Amino acid sequence: MTVSPLPLLLIDPMVRNALTEDLGRAGDITTDAIVPADLSARLVLNARQAGVVAGLDCALLAFRLIDPRIEVRVLRPDGSALAPGDVIAEVSGPARGLLTAERVALNFLGHLSGIASATAAITAAIRPHKARVTCTRKTMPGLRALQKYAVRVGGGANHRFGLDDAVLIKDNHIAVAGGIRLAVLRARAAVGHLVKIELEVDSLAQLDEALALGVDAVLLDNMGPDLLRDAVRRVDGRMITEASGRINAETAPAMAATGVDLLSIGWLTHSATVLDIGLDAA
Repeated sequence: MTVSPLPLLLIDPMVRNALTEDLGRAGDITTDAIVPADLSARLVLNARQAGVVAGLDCALLAFRLIDPRIEVRVLRPDGSALAPGDVIAEVSGPARGLLTAERVALNFLGHLSGIASATAAITAAIRPHKARVTCTRKTMPGLRALQKYAVRVGGGANHRFGLDDAVLIKDNHIAVAGGIRLAVLRARAAVGHLVKIELEVDSLAQLDEALALGVDAVLLDNMGPDLLRDAVRRVDGRMITEASGRINAETAPAMAATGVDLLSIGWLTHSATVLDIGLDAA
């Protein structure tokens, strides 16, 4: 599935902020001192390990914002599977601009490709089952749109983008509200007809309450495969089922085999390992 790129309007401020942070108060004093202003170079963005590329638009924008004369040629766009040694893109032009933008470009590209690669690995592991991988709101501040885009590139789906997308009643909401029934009834009375309500439960007794109240989705939190299978059977298709807690490429197949609809994984965005990508001589 091809994922639509993010609009430039969304990524431009994030890349500009990263460049401004890196340039500091005096610019790239190392490159400006060592590299002649009229020197040109051609470099390649090179994969040093297998994975899935994501964030190429951010990387290339970093180069162009530093020097609009830099030219790029994309060989493997976002979503492409990478093997070690694969050339993702070529960048050529003023050498100073290439070297000054290098770190910011690689930071975006490596981080987002890491998210896409981790998502793709779990998606592949559960391919025989109907379950889909989804992310959470556990994103790094200021990078949510990019990180959730990378999850889509890796074959996953997005959960809420923010607190205003949908109602998700969690354990603390239930405790403060005074119970599941009160929390659900208050939420239902307060939101519009297009807003879905999801309820987090950690026991079959709580699940029975959710079924009686008729919420749209249920988050089955930290349930092992056996308990999760019982919960999915009890729901019997009456609402969306989502599993969360300790899910990775090794545990995901057993979780998906229970028949659950979604596997919710927070570490995809807050702790995925960076994919090793370098900027090398052509």
